[in-house]
Order: sequence, then structure tokens, then C-alpha cells
Amino acid sequence: QVQLVESGGGLVQAGGSLRLSCAASGRTFSRDVMGWFRQAPGKEREFAAAIRWSDSSTYYADSVKGRFTIFRDNAKSTVYLQMNSLKPEDTAVYYCAADQRPRTLSMREYEYDYWGQGTQVTVSS
Repeated sequence: QVQLVESGGGLVQAGGSLRLSCAASGRTFSRDVMGWFRQAPGKEREFAAAIRWSDSSTYYADSVKGRFTIFRDNAKSTVYLQMNSLKPEDTAVYYCAADQRPRTLSMREYEYDYWGQGTQVTVSS
């Protein structure tokens, strides 16, 4: 059974940092693209970042570029999202997702086949 389990969310002050983790299990993800999405209260879920597991190529939304870094650890089968210079508008539930037949580093939700349960990130002003 495929599982994506996020952790690392919490409450942080503006300007602070958090590192989210997504532990992947249940199949081989070496050909996947892994993505981080987020959903703020009252808003639609939006793309944040993606990484191709095989070569670590990355893609970021403009809203997080330069502040967030996505990277992976093969040995731990885990993808991370390092979030720096956090802003109140980064407050959201953050979801990890896997695209098992990627053509590109997609920002489209429907391209992703597996999703985690989400982890809450709250940034206070």
C-alpha cells in the first residue's frame, strides 16, 4: 500500500523557518516526480514545489521561489521542503504528492496519483 506521510508542520513567527518531511513507502518512487502543494483557509489548493526523484531537478511556484527548497534523501525515501523567510500568507495545510508517470515537473494537481494527509503550517505576524 502506497503511503505518503508528512510531518514537521507547526507554528512559527514570520521570518522563521520550518522543514517539512514526506516519507514515501509502498512502492519504488525512483521514477516519480514528488510535489508539495498547499491549501490556505478558504482557498483552493495550490502548487508550491516539485522534484524529479531520479535527477533532483526542481520547479517552484513564483510565490515560494528563493525562500523554499525541495530536496530528497534516497536512503530514507523522504522528500523535504525547507521553508525559510516564512510569511503569514504561507499559512496553509501542506500536502505531499507523487506523480508516478511524470512527463514534466507538473504543477497540476490532477497529474499526481498519491497524496499524503497533510500537515498544518501556521505563520504568525
